[in-house]
Amino acid sequence: MESMNTLKAICVYCGSGPGNNPKFVESARAFGAILASNNIRLVYGGGSIGLMGAIADSVVDHGGQVTGIIPDFLKAREMMFKRAQEMVVTRDMHERKRLMFERADAFVALPGGVGTLEELVEQMTWAQLGRHKKPILMANIDNFWDPLCALLDHMRDMQFIRDGLTVAPLVVNTIEEIVPALQAATRHISESEKEMKTVEPERL
Repeated sequence: MESMNTLKAICVYCGSGPGNNPKFVESARAFGAILASNNIRLVYGGGSIGLMGAIADSVVDHGGQVTGIIPDFLKAREMMFKRAQEMVVTRDMHERKRLMFERADAFVALPGGVGTLEELVEQMTWAQLGRHKKPILMANIDNFWDPLCALLDHMRDMQFIRDGLTVAPLVVNTIEEIVPALQAATRHISESEKEMKTVEPERL
């Protein structure tokens, strides 16, 4: 099966709150079920609240596998998820991000706040600098990411994103499109191209 070959684990960035649109939690739950049914492991920030908790609960509820990666100082604030088959507690955010990168074949951003945005943009930056070729996807649920897409277009128009510095995250509007889009994107990426090119990622 194609998903077995190209996508074994997906790192999902999303809010530690639920947001005020019910579609956000519904989408997180739906994506969790899709991950489980495709035998794709969820790699995420390890929390049990908000969209983070919704997707992790859904993966486990549907028989899937969860790896949570959480820094020690956030264990209480984000209420560490107790049902994960694997929970890694890190010293700091840098180690957390590094492990999330290493464990995943692709990155998906569901709706979220500044932390979600920061993680998404950091992966885009590393890709732009040629550090990896793992696909990065924005799940544009109810047009949540439209302002960021517009900003990226604006940066291109202003020639801050230019030839040699291209960044082209995938954008889909429904949860059902995520896995097929990532499968298509990963099909031609070699194992060596997936790896981070530096021993230690840049601390931007």
